[in-house]
Amino acid sequence: MFDLVPFGKRRDDAFGMLAKSLNEVFSDDFFAPMKSSTLSFRTDVRESDQAYLIEAELPGFKKEEIDIDYANPYLTIKAVRKEENTEENSQHQLVRRERRYGEYVRRFYVQDISEEGIRASLKDGLLTLEVPKHKHIQGKRIEIQDGNTSGGELQ
Repeated sequence: MFDLVPFGKRRDDAFGMLAKSLNEVFSDDFFAPMKSSTLSFRTDVRESDQAYLIEAELPGFKKEEIDIDYANPYLTIKAVRKEENTEENSQHQLVRRERRYGEYVRRFYVQDISEEGIRASLKDGLLTLEVPKHKHIQGKRIEIQDGNTSGGELQ
């Protein structure tokens, strides 16, 4: 009629089985098809009154492999690596061939920037972007005058 396992013990087992099944469902392998094939890179972003300064670490990339694009309001930095090494023996037979491909992408949400003033430089694997902000014209402060005016008074 009843199991010989105490009720509390059965509850722990049921909870353990539920937790185990949830762990299996939410494992990395389950989400593998939804993961992006793009990689990321480290960046530092600084802000001043006049501009944003973005420094991105892209060691080993040439400037031809890096694409910078601004489509309001997103600034995108994309670096694509396509590397292929082939070794042949003395009879020109393929001994080893290695390929490495990767796409590194970062997107930044930036508003009110001067698109035509963006400058980029690459030195020793460090991409530096200077992104100037739009210059906003300061408004004129209007002071409220006293009610003692010689013209008509408001009623």
